[in-house]
Amino acid sequence: MRRRSVKVLLTGTASDSHTWNLVYLRLFLEEQGHEVTGLGPCVPDELLVAACAEPRPDLVVISSVNGHGYRDGLSAVRALRAAGVQVPVVVGGKLGVAGRADEERRNMLLEAGCSAVFDDGDVQALRAFTAALVLADPADDDAAPMAVPPAVPGSAERVPVVSERVPVVPARVPVASGAVA
Repeated sequence: MRRRSVKVLLTGTASDSHTWNLVYLRLFLEEQGHEVTGLGPCVPDELLVAACAEPRPDLVVISSVNGHGYRDGLSAVRALRAAGVQVPVVVGGKLGVAGRADEERRNMLLEAGCSAVFDDGDVQALRAFTAALVLADPADDDAAPMAVPPAVPGSAERVPVVSERVPVVPARVPVASGAVA
């Protein structure tokens, strides 16, 4: 059975003007063999919803490094779900201004329809998540995209395990701190 890549729609949040995280994630995802379409920084919810119409992505990756990812990610996920977009959506990066994971806000994202929430620098969990989405070529059999991939081994349901943090390194390396989803 042949395998095909995951079609990823990569975006920043509405209030985040940073681009380095998006460039880095694009390189990381492409090195994993995925097709990436980037919307860039400061993407309003309406543009994100419209970009999911056609061609439909297999996965939406929302990245934030300005500390407002919990708030902006929640708004984006709610807008996508309200518009009927049912593809997996992941949010990650530096999501809060406190600089640490906030379990209550993480749960709000999951309850709103987010498929996974990744902490700052958790590249191994993102890699495991996207690997679970690699689909069989529809020409080979009737495989269809999964709505939500199975939980990452060793993690709670739909919440990826927190892996070893990756240091910030320039150039083409798997991921930089703050650049995950």
